[in-house]
Amino acid sequence: MNHAFEIVVVGAGPAGLAAATAAGFAGSRVALLDDNPHVGGQIWRSSIGESRQNRAKAFVVARFEASGASLFRGCQVVDANPAGHLSAWVEATQAWETFSFERLIIATGARERFLPFPGWTLPGVFGAGGLQALVRGGFDIRGKRIAVAGTGPLLLAVAAHLKKDGADIALVAEQAPLQRLMAFGLNLFSRPAKLFQGIRLRAELAGVPYRAGCWPVAAERERNLQAVQFSNGLHTWTEHCDLLACGFHLVPNTELAILLGCIVGDHGVQIDTNQQTSIPNLYCAGEPTGIAGVDAAMLQGEIAGLAACGLAASAARLHRKRDAHAAFGRAMDRAFALRNELRTLSEPDTIVCRCEDVRFAQLKAHATPQSGWTDAKLQTRCGMGPCQGRVCGPAVNALFGWRNTSVRSPLFPIPIVALCSAPLSTTEVEIPDVLENYL
Repeated sequence: MNHAFEIVVVGAGPAGLAAATAAGFAGSRVALLDDNPHVGGQIWRSSIGESRQNRAKAFVVARFEASGASLFRGCQVVDANPAGHLSAWVEATQAWETFSFERLIIATGARERFLPFPGWTLPGVFGAGGLQALVRGGFDIRGKRIAVAGTGPLLLAVAAHLKKDGADIALVAEQAPLQRLMAFGLNLFSRPAKLFQGIRLRAELAGVPYRAGCWPVAAERERNLQAVQFSNGLHTWTEHCDLLACGFHLVPNTELAILLGCIVGDHGVQIDTNQQTSIPNLYCAGEPTGIAGVDAAMLQGEIAGLAACGLAASAARLHRKRDAHAAFGRAMDRAFALRNELRTLSEPDTIVCRCEDVRFAQLKAHATPQSGWTDAKLQTRCGMGPCQGRVCGPAVNALFGWRNTSVRSPLFPIPIVALCSAPLSTTEVEIPDVLENYL
């Protein structure tokens, strides 16, 4: 099935919804694609259960629905080219669909960053956001003792949510030192809404120990997780718990942008003042440009949507507010920067790439000035499994400074039936090329 639109937006989180809404109200023919059955992205999952979030999501979704933009749910974009074509696989209907566009807005969000330490792959060890998502989907944690660890504002939100659902929170362990957290807290006084949000979350966690400058060093078990060892750099102790929710802030989803040839820097996709990337007529909004939160994402999305419609003057009126939120994102980066101790937790047999079962010692052998991740991939298959480096990529970047430079289609694993059911060629995208990369 082939579709043609003036503007295609990939990602139906806050940034994508804002972009599609702005472009739709401007009179453009707009398509919004997302691989989930519900809009809202990770921040606004359908069963979030918090009235403030539900009200915000309801307002944004209502505006989107009134804009006239078309929504394509369950469309997983697996290939694209800057000439104006996307290929998507719709698993629910087992259909291959192509989308042609004049302008493209990338709003693919972010994901959790995981760092390896002994025992991090054991049953009972979850990503912080991943465990929260499981609980929203019905996973029962009532009466379970849970430790929450890692870094970033997400930790408090996850801990408060888990406690509300009946968990016994053993502690919240934040790796950032207290001095940096205090400096970040002072920064919040210029943003009262975020300050009150932090105060509210801390109040909901009354009685739960919150330890700054503290991080997990090992998980222990017999059959299931039994305890986690923590350190503050001076002392190491053991916390007995049933589950560990662990995440080290967020990293941008930049794979689609890289595939299209956009320049990507240390913090995300490089953009100009109107969210345009290094490729003409390709825009990027939200977390792929740098982690800055939902308010920044929505402003960036609106600017991208207006700019893509040629309404640069209208977009310019939002620049100052957008830039203020970007400054908040930079403050978060400084506050929650990873400490060096986290890069030395892995033991020789610690798994780094879960898909291909690649150990730290195997990768360290390739950590020389003359080699990089490409060489390590060829020798160990690190990053060549089903997740295509989305889990181990940020880990090897933190451990060895390696960056992924070989993003190819398909962007996600797809069944062979997807390739067999695809047309031999679309206007620009040659399906045999996709098959060659896939194999």
